[in-house]
Amino acid sequence: MNQDRADERAMMVQTQIRSRGIKDTRVLRALETVPRHFFLPDEYSAIAYRDHPVPIGHEQTISQPYIVALMTELLAPDPGDIVLEIGTGRGYQAAVLAAMGTRVISLERIPALADTARSCLQKAGVENVSVFVADGTLGWVEMAPYNGIIITAGTPAVPSALIEQLAPGGRLVAPVGTADLQELVRLTKTSDGIRKEQFGGVRFVPLIGRNGWRL
Repeated sequence: MNQDRADERAMMVQTQIRSRGIKDTRVLRALETVPRHFFLPDEYSAIAYRDHPVPIGHEQTISQPYIVALMTELLAPDPGDIVLEIGTGRGYQAAVLAAMGTRVISLERIPALADTARSCLQKAGVENVSVFVADGTLGWVEMAPYNGIIITAGTPAVPSALIEQLAPGGRLVAPVGTADLQELVRLTKTSDGIRKEQFGGVRFVPLIGRNGWRL
């Protein structure tokens, strides 16, 4: 973690994250800790801490830092929680969750990206993330139920398989809507059923899979 541009991360957290209402100190600490530039293609390393998404190849992107922080704060994982991530990308969101003390199971449909994510996570010294190549819309029953589930691609609806794999009291955060524009939602599994909350418009690449968008 030495020589990892910590001053840029501190500035990112102050000007892009804290100033826009993110208050969870564990989230802020994780964003200050994880070297985001490790998770970008080399040609984009110089802009790793700017306030916008960045292409990572295969028609995928890494979300802007604020969105990563917002989704993480909404998920509100506790240390020791098991979290399922749908859409690994190059592993940055998983690394942020891991920095908060969670065990992350991350699913990526593109094998080349999954390989890259494993390399990025290793480079960053992240150990408590497992990356699997799979259709994320089906979830990963082997480790269910999950205390939290985070979907990092836009889905037309939350796949029922993922709701089934959510533990009682667990939370699921996802962008839900059309292929071009979604609403960020949080679902909480309560004793009375599923409670839904909405947190504004977002735009993600589409979630591809059996229970998402089709290629």
